[in-house]
Amino acid sequence: MSETNSAAAETAPAATETAAPHRYTAAMAADIEARWQDVWAAEGTYEAPNPTGDLAGDPALVARPKKFIMDMFPYPSGAGLHVGHPLGYIATDVFARHQRMTGHNVLHTLGFDAFGLPAEQYAVQTGTHPRASTEANMENMKVQLRRLGLGHDTRRSFATIDPDYYRWTQWIFVQIFNSWYDEEADKARPIDELVAQFESGRRAMPDGRPWSALDAVERADVLGEYRLAYTSDAPVNWCPGLGTVLANEEVTAEGRSERGNFPVFKRKLRQWNMRITAYADRLLADLDALDWPDAIKAQQRNWIGRSEGARVDFPVGDADAITVFTTRQDTLFGATYMVLSPEHELVERIVPAAWPADTHAVWTGGHATPAEAVDAYRKQAASKSDVERQAEAKDKTGVFTGAYATNPVSGEPVPVFIADYVLMGYGTGAIMAVPAHDSRDFAFARAFELPMRCVVEPSDGRSADPAEWDEAFASYDAKLINSTSDDIALDGLGVADAKARITDWLAARGIGEGTVNFRLRDWLFSRQRYWGEPFPIVYDEDGVAHPLPESMLPLELPEVDDYSPRTFDPDDADTQPEPPLSRKQDWVDVELDLGRGEGVRRYRRETNTMPNWAGSCWYELRYLDPHNSEKLVDPAVEQYWMGPREGQPHGGVDLYVGGAEHAVLHLLYARFWSKMLFDLGHISSVEPFHKLYNQGMIQAFVYRDSRGIAVPATEVEERDGGYWHQGAEVTRVLGKMGKSLKNAVTPDEICAEYGADTLRLYEMAMGPLDVSRPWDTRAVVGQYRLLQRLWRNVVDETTGEVTVVDTEPSEETLRALHKAVDGVAQDMAGLRFNTAIAKVTELNNHLTKVGGPVSRTVAERLVLLVAPLAPHIAEELWRKLGHTDSVVHQDFPVADPAYVVDDTVTCVVQVKGKVKARLEVPASISDAELEALVLGEAAVVAAVGGATIRKVIVRAPKLVNIVV
Repeated sequence: MSETNSAAAETAPAATETAAPHRYTAAMAADIEARWQDVWAAEGTYEAPNPTGDLAGDPALVARPKKFIMDMFPYPSGAGLHVGHPLGYIATDVFARHQRMTGHNVLHTLGFDAFGLPAEQYAVQTGTHPRASTEANMENMKVQLRRLGLGHDTRRSFATIDPDYYRWTQWIFVQIFNSWYDEEADKARPIDELVAQFESGRRAMPDGRPWSALDAVERADVLGEYRLAYTSDAPVNWCPGLGTVLANEEVTAEGRSERGNFPVFKRKLRQWNMRITAYADRLLADLDALDWPDAIKAQQRNWIGRSEGARVDFPVGDADAITVFTTRQDTLFGATYMVLSPEHELVERIVPAAWPADTHAVWTGGHATPAEAVDAYRKQAASKSDVERQAEAKDKTGVFTGAYATNPVSGEPVPVFIADYVLMGYGTGAIMAVPAHDSRDFAFARAFELPMRCVVEPSDGRSADPAEWDEAFASYDAKLINSTSDDIALDGLGVADAKARITDWLAARGIGEGTVNFRLRDWLFSRQRYWGEPFPIVYDEDGVAHPLPESMLPLELPEVDDYSPRTFDPDDADTQPEPPLSRKQDWVDVELDLGRGEGVRRYRRETNTMPNWAGSCWYELRYLDPHNSEKLVDPAVEQYWMGPREGQPHGGVDLYVGGAEHAVLHLLYARFWSKMLFDLGHISSVEPFHKLYNQGMIQAFVYRDSRGIAVPATEVEERDGGYWHQGAEVTRVLGKMGKSLKNAVTPDEICAEYGADTLRLYEMAMGPLDVSRPWDTRAVVGQYRLLQRLWRNVVDETTGEVTVVDTEPSEETLRALHKAVDGVAQDMAGLRFNTAIAKVTELNNHLTKVGGPVSRTVAERLVLLVAPLAPHIAEELWRKLGHTDSVVHQDFPVADPAYVVDDTVTCVVQVKGKVKARLEVPASISDAELEALVLGEAAVVAAVGGATIRKVIVRAPKLVNIVV
């Protein structure tokens, strides 16, 4: 059938389909897909054997090279999937199928990250228990995902809300609680080893007293300074409108809750923290060996934020000192004021009762006393997020505390301010301000009429008087000036030498030292929510925290009548959290024997729950050994799938695919837990994910009316060069796809109209996997037609009989086949599925164009090429071609190199810069042979026209340029 007739047939009405009862249609696709999904499930087609344990299997398959392929954990939303969600799932499925066909034992499965705020809020709104709604959502998503033909080992699937799963999340928390970071060994070690050091005197106690002299509370306080999981009065994001503390990532740049858009305030609360900062250097260093996008590595490095500098003490008052961390200790002589974070603990102690004499009016904020000024400013700062506070605002805000510190090098008094651009989350929460050489300090100094001193010689022609400047001068390639006192001289030194000299000077006097600082802060691990993992912690009568013994795990989340934390007036910053679990007194107050030789005692349970990050910090390990009730994971199984090997020195998952929005937090937290578990000997992999790939986003057009409200995309008409909805013109912008934007297209709709294989092909063909692209339902038909042509090249649409023949294909067809095989194999390995589909299409079109029955050897290879991309139709055609085994585990075709290289290529001949001839020449022709051939060609001789040939430039076999 010609291309023209083929296209016509594919768009023909139902009458034509009646005349072709065996034509590939949506109805046939639905039947084929459902049947093969049932077969795969019944036969365990995608089950990957472990080397040992309950999932052990065929030793021959275990002996193959392994591939562990993962998607980022999905959250079971009540809205179900739209077509943007499966992009990554289909991609990993295609890659996993190709890896099976190239001789690998492939582990590929999918679970659900099912704790968290959305389910809890839905429960509050509807009165439905979050477990009920979450489990219903999971069942719906499982149906949708199954329909896509994803080759998951379903035996390994789980949800984070399963007690059998979060038992081990709680167990890991106990391991972290019972560990400390030994800086000498550069690893985590059991806390009992630290206690033994204190008991024996090998490690001095912080206050000099012997360990035996401390009571239980004092010992707990000492160990709390070392434990990897500890409680502290931490500054948190308190959202009264939601009644809960939020993580930084749950707060918008406007200082409001991402969910509900309520105001968020900074408060200090007793919270659980993870000492991730102990691993900062290792988290940085180990990035180098990971196969991750450079942009993601850069984001992680920036988040960790390692910087070398010095700690410097500025005396203030009679007994206190303000400690700052600075990377420019060489500019100490230029420090003319200081700034504390509004939350800094010293603020209350240094604020005097009255303003000092001659205090500038602009410093007071119009308040009668320093205490009033500080209190008012702190409330103002509490309403801003960290992002807002760090933004480059035009107007700098702050207020004088009324106190002065002493510059340790010059001896001069410097006023101490509080300002929201300084955060407790970085350094010490205090800065020495050198306004002549820092842009933010410069702007603040101008706003508050503060002095400036130039201590780095300008190299851009400006004077050394900052009063004449419009901006700060910052340079690392300059000499120090105005930096000499009776005790130290830095004048004339370069920055590096000045840093070294001043650092030694500070250390010798005990008022500072060289140090390394990190932007990374310890991980706030508490949430005032119901729907999360309970902490396996109880408190005794003295408030000392004790972990539950392993025999008491899992500590299951109890049933409660009210799932909602107590909410308050959204603007009332002075309220306190009341977690839902705190109201269940019969669960909170318990009598337990913790097996510590103390018998039964009364305890109070922790009423906060873990953040939803907890369950996704280690889920890759549970996929390996999902039914193990004795260990976190069998060491032999973990070593097999994730252990270090050539090219993967830190071990980890072979391919991890997900969105770039998790570039920092989830990945950083998971890396931290892996390193801790490795240190304690529970796993062999130092890193969880060796190769990371970020897929792009499927976008959709959003249509909004004159009020800015989204209208249903399916109801919009395009006419007169514009877009119209119910008679009114609307605007169109490209954005996210989602139910709230009324532009979501579900995979169910596309599967019903075209089949799952068509959806899979379209999503993979839309463009490079790592690039965002717009959805266009009208374009889906192109991949539907590809499958129809593929079907028609093997099956007679009228009789349903296979039409292939056992004859040798032509030379031309062999070349087309092997070029496609070679190209598709390379594209599959490189996750370039869009170009792989283009090569399959080209081969299929070649067969259609040549016409006549297709050779069996070509048809079978074509089906195998398509199998990873469109597995259902591939299985059906493979069976029709006479095979009884599944296409899933067939060998992927291998190209014959002799057919991949063209016998001839087209050589372009230019004379005077214009194309004058095109010659078919052997691909292996030499420069000399090609030049002789071209100069004897009649068209070239005519073009030269007897002129003198000055030069012949030959680029065999594709180009000859003649200069006359």
